[in-house]
Amino acid sequence: MAFNVETFKTRALTAVVFVIVMLAGLFLNHWSFLLLFSIIHAGCWLEYQKLIGLIDADYRQINPFHKYGVIALGWGFMLWMTTPAWSIGEVTLHEVGWWLMLITVVMLPVTEVLFSKQFQLKNIGYSLLGLVYISLSWGLMIDLFNMGAAYSGVLSGMDIGWLIPVVLIASIWINDTMAYIVGSFIGKTPFSSISPKKTWEGTGGGAILAIVTVTVVGYYCGLKDITSLLVISGIAAVIGTSGDLLESKLKRMAGVKDSGSFMPGHGGFLDRFDSLVLATPFVWAYFKLFL
Repeated sequence: MAFNVETFKTRALTAVVFVIVMLAGLFLNHWSFLLLFSIIHAGCWLEYQKLIGLIDADYRQINPFHKYGVIALGWGFMLWMTTPAWSIGEVTLHEVGWWLMLITVVMLPVTEVLFSKQFQLKNIGYSLLGLVYISLSWGLMIDLFNMGAAYSGVLSGMDIGWLIPVVLIASIWINDTMAYIVGSFIGKTPFSSISPKKTWEGTGGGAILAIVTVTVVGYYCGLKDITSLLVISGIAAVIGTSGDLLESKLKRMAGVKDSGSFMPGHGGFLDRFDSLVLATPFVWAYFKLFL
């Protein structure tokens, strides 16, 4: 394949903008963190609905109340996971999230019966799967921010809510990069028919290098909890790769190459966050159950 300068420029510029937006959202403050993942949540949902609609044409017929109401329900869960730090005057986003969930849970069945051309239970099932796949994960990501604030406070006396999310995201990015590099040099054995470009050598080598890199760098950056570094990077390598395969399966069933086009040359929201969306609940469970 010939090298295309314009394509390379587009991909490079898009990547730079993406990294800047991610860094700003993650590190500025708790409001930017919530805004970042609220946008990601909405983008993932719209792409998920498009993919399901391609897999099953009946899902394309859901009414607008269903389409956007289920996204509002998921966002309500994200708001409900916030702490009093997210307050506007006397009103907390936690309370707003509770009322948003309550209203949408009551209204969605009503609007489904009243406005759908043909009520189909399977469409409700697809949306429930979306709530588990997307909204649950991003809601737990907000709680990981809360856990990170408490965890970093114990370690260093500083309130660094982004600590756990950033370690997880870095682990996934390092794993993906290392897997690509190792696979390019020595990859020979196909890992899965779902993603033919992945190899066992690349997947295994990427996982090992990611775990070692994250643990060593984290330790020398002052994070002395080696167990947590090993667990987070391990989850990123194993569950993150599973998330990539799951999204690849959805795209194959839908007959598309990318889930969307919000990042020219890189695909959509689900393409960028497929690993993170599946790994987040497992990291959350580790901190909730063991720390």
